[in-house]
Amino acid sequence: MQKILIPTDFSENAWNAISYAMHLFSNRKCTFYFLNTYTPVIPSSRFMANMVDGVRIVDAVRDASEKGLQQTVERVKKEFNNSNHSFETISSFNLLVEEVKDIVEELGIHLVITGTKGASGIDEVFMGSNTVRIIKNTKRCPVLAIPQHFDFITPSEIAFATDFNRFYSSSELQPLLDLADMFKATIRIVHVQYKLKALSELQQFNLNMLRRYMKDTEHYVHTVSELNSVSHTLEMFSEELDIHLLAMLNYQHSYMEKMTREPIVKRTAFHTQIPLFVIPELGMNGIASPVEEENAVYN
Repeated sequence: MQKILIPTDFSENAWNAISYAMHLFSNRKCTFYFLNTYTPVIPSSRFMANMVDGVRIVDAVRDASEKGLQQTVERVKKEFNNSNHSFETISSFNLLVEEVKDIVEELGIHLVITGTKGASGIDEVFMGSNTVRIIKNTKRCPVLAIPQHFDFITPSEIAFATDFNRFYSSSELQPLLDLADMFKATIRIVHVQYKLKALSELQQFNLNMLRRYMKDTEHYVHTVSELNSVSHTLEMFSEELDIHLLAMLNYQHSYMEKMTREPIVKRTAFHTQIPLFVIPELGMNGIASPVEEENAVYN
């Protein structure tokens, strides 16, 4: 059974991520863990109030968190009523990113699903800061980021962005292959080049290994020239090929890292119109993929 963690602040943005998750896993047995974290202001001196109407501020915030989580579960059961799904709630006095990291490790979470929401105008980023921090700090399972206004579409077209400079292990790619198999999706391997040139011997070897891993999955390779920035290039590629989900591995010098480091004026063009599936680098940690742990994740 899948264990899926969904942080929520009870906003419509968070609800949209929950709704997407319910649709995505509608035919799979899952336990969803709804997480809400709170960090109320703690009085720093005796002159600051720590009680409101006879109730301690910390207790009031905790009660609101727990009540919000219960209301979320009730809303999910009412709107989706899926016997495949069970629900747990976690209300924690902690920082969101730290709590997500701890829960993933303690409960053996297979996937984190979170909503994304950037600011507006020149300060806009392609994802909210909490989402970026969750992706950077979650090392033991993939993170699926859902855009604020994205309505569920069966992900039958998945783009996998890579520069072929890194060798991927089968365990690292397994979550992507499982997702593609789950929806009989086509994987489009997209390589963004600053200048069009032939692949190096190393890049060609890594490409050949990718194709070997994907031998049972319909896939194509696309090489595109960089347009202003990596983020803008991937956005244009996704629009032109009607991509439903963009996947990438998160490691040093990866496309994911490059996008988070791009100047804000370049990232303003990237509005995360489609879900982003980010797989952590396993390195030498020996972390088994969900498939290896359960013998059939998503099945």
